[in-house]
Formats: sequence, C-alpha cells, structure tokens
Amino acid sequence: MQRFQTQIRVRYYEMDALGHVNNAIYQHYLEQAAIEHSEHIGYGVARYTELGGVFVMRRIAMEYLRPASAGDVLIVTTWLENMRGPRCHRHYEIRKQGEADLLVTAEVLWVWVDAKTMRPKAIPTVLIEAFEQLQTPTSAS
Repeated sequence: MQRFQTQIRVRYYEMDALGHVNNAIYQHYLEQAAIEHSEHIGYGVARYTELGGVFVMRRIAMEYLRPASAGDVLIVTTWLENMRGPRCHRHYEIRKQGEADLLVTAEVLWVWVDAKTMRPKAIPTVLIEAFEQLQTPTSAS
C-alpha cells in the first residue's frame, strides 16, 4: 500500500525539561497521521460511525533517534503493511521538513473494534479496498 505524508508543527507546550519534544507526544503525532490518512481516502469519523467501528491502538513500538524542538515542521510518513481480520499493521517515519535524517520510527498494531461493544471484529472489506486503491501517495496538512 502506498505511503501517506502529513506535516505537523511542533508546539511549545509539547517540550519536555530538556527542551525537545516529549517522547509521549510522538504517539499523538502517529495517531494524527493515521486519522488524516483515513480522511484522505474518505473515511473520517462519520464514515466510521456508519460502519459501526473504529480503530484503536493495541501495540506500539517506537525508536527515538533524534530530537525535535518547538517550531520544527515534521513530516510524518505512514503506510500499511497489511489489513487482515481485525488487525492493521501500520509503519511510521518522522523527519524534520527538508531533512533526510529520521527522528522517529514506529510500528503500530491497530485493531478494528465494534463501536458499541469495543470487541475486535473484522475490518470491513470496503475499508480495506479503499486503502488498497489509494492513488495519491502524499498529502500535506
């Protein structure tokens, strides 16, 4: 599946005592990129409601390689490795805009759950097909 990119500007309140982005904040960046990727293919909150489900993070593995600071514009790249049953494996790379060096890499296991019961259920075929048909690899926000 193709890669999707979005921009995120680092805010001052996201800094830790060392003056760089607090490690916990990167999880928010990953979630935002996944949301924007889904919206890009036409599946925002309203469509998820119609499908009766939502993705939730089940497992996350991040490697912190370099710091980011307030005012930096970050490029978050994400792509799906596979979508099968209720599971979706998503990869991420975060870089400063205009730079090649990686700041963060991550792998996340997302699980599709029933919105009422919060129990895992198979990802709807229509959603899988929408991600597989993604033709435009990048988007900036």
